[in-house]
Amino acid sequence: MNMEIERKFLIKSLPDNLESYSCDTLIQAYISTEPVIRVRKKNEDYILTLKSAGLLAREEIEMPLTEESFKHLLSKKDGISIKKKRYKIPDPPYLIELDVFEGDYNGFCMAEVEFPDIDSANAYNAPAWFGPEVTMDSRFHNSSLSKRNPAEVQEFLELIQKM
Repeated sequence: MNMEIERKFLIKSLPDNLESYSCDTLIQAYISTEPVIRVRKKNEDYILTLKSAGLLAREEIEMPLTEESFKHLLSKKDGISIKKKRYKIPDPPYLIELDVFEGDYNGFCMAEVEFPDIDSANAYNAPAWFGPEVTMDSRFHNSSLSKRNPAEVQEFLELIQKM
C-alpha cells in the first residue's frame, strides 16, 4: 500500500512546448466513490485502484487488470468515464502531471504534483503558469468529476472560468 501525497492546481496557461513532453492517454471510471474504487486504462495498461478517504494524503492500492476484466468492470461504472491526456513535465525534484481533459470535460486542465512527504508538499512553490490550488476542494477529485450529469458539468466548467 502506498501513501499518495499530492497537491492539485488549476491552470492559468498551458506551458510552452506542451507536445514535447511525455504523454499518456487515460480513460478511467469509478465503480464506487465511497470508498474510491477506480478502473483505468493508461495507454495499453489496465489498472484497478482503491483509495482511502482524504485530500492531501490518501492511501492507495493498485493492481493490474486484463483488458477483459477492465471492460467488465467499466460496464459497472457509476457515473461518466473521465478521458484525458496526462503530460509529464519535470519540475526537479518533482514531476508535474498536467491533465488536459477530453470528452465531457473537454478543455478543462488541472495539474497534480506528488510528494514523498507532507513537509515537501507544504514547502512546494508552484510555477507561475499554475492557477489556484484546489487540493482541499473535493469537487476537483476525479471521482467527483465522474458523478456529474451534463448540466452539472457545464456549471462546473463555468465556475472554473471565474476562479
